[in-house]
Amino acid sequence: MTSLGGSREAVIDPSADRLPFCVMWSPLPGITWVLPVIGHLGIVDSAGIIHDFEGTNTIGRDNFLFEAPTRYIQLDVAPDQVTRWDEAVAKGSATYGTHTYNFFFDNCHSYVAEWLTQFPFSGRSTWNMVILCFWMFFNGKYVDTRGFLKTWLPFAIVATAATWYYVL
Repeated sequence: MTSLGGSREAVIDPSADRLPFCVMWSPLPGITWVLPVIGHLGIVDSAGIIHDFEGTNTIGRDNFLFEAPTRYIQLDVAPDQVTRWDEAVAKGSATYGTHTYNFFFDNCHSYVAEWLTQFPFSGRSTWNMVILCFWMFFNGKYVDTRGFLKTWLPFAIVATAATWYYVL
């Protein structure tokens, strides 16, 4: 368990899937095995509850769609911004609770991008699916060793099998 930068009361507890003030990621079976930059995203409120866009008119709360998250990015939230953070999560959830899901154009990445636009980070006020994919891919931390294996082992198996198939 570790505490987050500006949010001194927030505690990261991967064993309980409680990672307040984070963007969470998990692999999509089949898709991540071939394209490891693609996965499922969610946002976590100050209580450590994950919110994710799971489908048309559906916001998941405290039950991440594709099992436990494997990666996360900690966002430094100042103690005086905690209420604003939770309000931004609520606003993003209310907005996306009326959306029709589209795998390519209006998905979990769009949901997190909407939220981050409400509460800008890293000097950005505009976010989109592509930026979020690469931001998580290059900056995300693994929740634990199991998270690393769950992310990369299937890709390694598929890549090895494809290499053997095309080389032999």
